[in-house]
Amino acid sequence: MVNVNTVYTTILYILNKEQRGYITPPEFNSLAEQVQEEIFQSYFPDGNQVNRQNQNNTQNDTEFFNMFKDTAYKLHPFEKDIPFVYDIASEAFYNTTDAIYKLGEIISTYNTTNPTYNSITQLTSKSDYSKITRSQLTSPTVSYPIAYTTNAVIQTVPATLSRLIVKVSPTPNALNINCLLKPTAPSWSFITGNLGQYLYDSTTSVQFQLDTSEQTNLIIRILKYCGLIINDPEIINVAAQEAQQTSINEKS
Repeated sequence: MVNVNTVYTTILYILNKEQRGYITPPEFNSLAEQVQEEIFQSYFPDGNQVNRQNQNNTQNDTEFFNMFKDTAYKLHPFEKDIPFVYDIASEAFYNTTDAIYKLGEIISTYNTTNPTYNSITQLTSKSDYSKITRSQLTSPTVSYPIAYTTNAVIQTVPATLSRLIVKVSPTPNALNINCLLKPTAPSWSFITGNLGQYLYDSTTSVQFQLDTSEQTNLIIRILKYCGLIINDPEIINVAAQEAQQTSINEKS
């Protein structure tokens, strides 16, 4: 992970060195969340682009210089195997706490049979799900279950929540899904010193979830937004040029 204090102090140092202005902690936190989300979203088109190079045999495949593996590695902090809870009212499974971005491999467990089945479950559209489950020829089994996703209102304690739910046929005894989670918003938290200054509070701060290799990318991108806040076109131009060159170097 990238240390949020390192990024913030570096940005303040650059701005103060050039006497460009000052970014408050709330402003920084807002920019940090935006930039982390931008970088996270960039992994998917970048991964698709590199995968096409792999298919055309134009991509380096040495142990430490495979760009597709590098991009996939950067997603590891957001990857998690999540057990879903069964809701009797909707006859479907839902996640209790995590903010899910994408679903990966779905494993349905059937332990009332002998032997127990841990079956990879095919994700379909709701329309295809209805067609397949209604047909005697294509009806899913414990060896080859299918599923679809939708949103539904789940009655929980103490609140009623709208949740992503997964409907599986046949209904398993347990459901685990390999998921990509949405990034947690970073936060540079502080206490106020005797002179009214901001003092970094490591106990309540939230670090960036991005891989440490993204530190420079984070700083450059946040600086670009800093230029907008303090109305300095030169900072915007320099940061934009650096971000573009970094992107070119990574993809060349």
